[in-house]
Amino acid sequence: MKHLEGKVTLVTGATRGIGRGIAIALGEAGATVYITGRSLNNSYANDDLSGTLAETQSAVEQAGGVCIPVQVDHSDDEQVRLLFERIQNEQNGQLDLLVNNAYSGVKAIRDAYGQPFWDGEPSLWDASNNVGLRSHYVASIFAARMMTKQKSGLICTLSSWGSMSYLFNTAYGVGKAACDRLAANMAVELKPYNVASVSIWPGIVGTEQISQMASEVSQTNATDLKNSFFSSRYNWETPLFTGRAIAKLAGDPNIMRRTGRVQIVAELANQYGIVDENGDRPASLRSLRFVLTAALPVLRKYSWLIPDIKVPWSLLLLNALSSPKI
Repeated sequence: MKHLEGKVTLVTGATRGIGRGIAIALGEAGATVYITGRSLNNSYANDDLSGTLAETQSAVEQAGGVCIPVQVDHSDDEQVRLLFERIQNEQNGQLDLLVNNAYSGVKAIRDAYGQPFWDGEPSLWDASNNVGLRSHYVASIFAARMMTKQKSGLICTLSSWGSMSYLFNTAYGVGKAACDRLAANMAVELKPYNVASVSIWPGIVGTEQISQMASEVSQTNATDLKNSFFSSRYNWETPLFTGRAIAKLAGDPNIMRRTGRVQIVAELANQYGIVDENGDRPASLRSLRFVLTAALPVLRKYSWLIPDIKVPWSLLLLNALSSPKI
């Protein structure tokens, strides 16, 4: 029996990228997967990358799951309310997993890349944190109303290493740090009801958007960028890798021991014995194997010789992760 058979799950923002990979992995595990996005059968007109709910539905069903696509704009609270009302009615009040993934800020981040915050428009904040941080909060409200009644459930909020170290821009990092705090604070209030809330940190994920950005970087004349782990696609994860980690979390009978904490996808993979789509298991970004090869690219061909040992947070905070200081 697939370990999530009979479970009802929801993945927001699943037309492509990490959301699509998560939905497929939940299908692999046998779950019923509700997916949301703005594009049902035609790609959203505001960018040049493909991705529709219908395409994700087909992939989830091929993986062995039941998939129910719902067209939702997560900037509209009423549409979100109706989504959860539908799940409530169709599933007799059952919802076992919410994955807060919807995010509309990637194009804005690309357009503002390398620009200090004062040279940009205030709208960058909303582009980064409306469908993202705020929509995660709204979806969690409706999910928690269902989960607390059934005295079980898991809310996974997608965050990033950018919550602890500078990445892309100021608005992005603040939003991701707030996602971690959102997951932690929700965990405090949900714990008496046996509902878990965790923050998920993938590594460098080769989504359609990130792959496009890497291709653009590789066409530049900047040697340092071309040699970076970003443009070289070194130690990249696929979206399915995050999905498989979340699927294992959703089936973990001891999930409450993890509530309120950051969960790093590559480290979950080691703990649960998960491999990526290609059979590999990328290293955590705080693994000695990744830290050394990121600093010294010449070591990458010998990475298998470097121990996969986690660098303690206390050491990372001295330099690489420049979190706010007290």
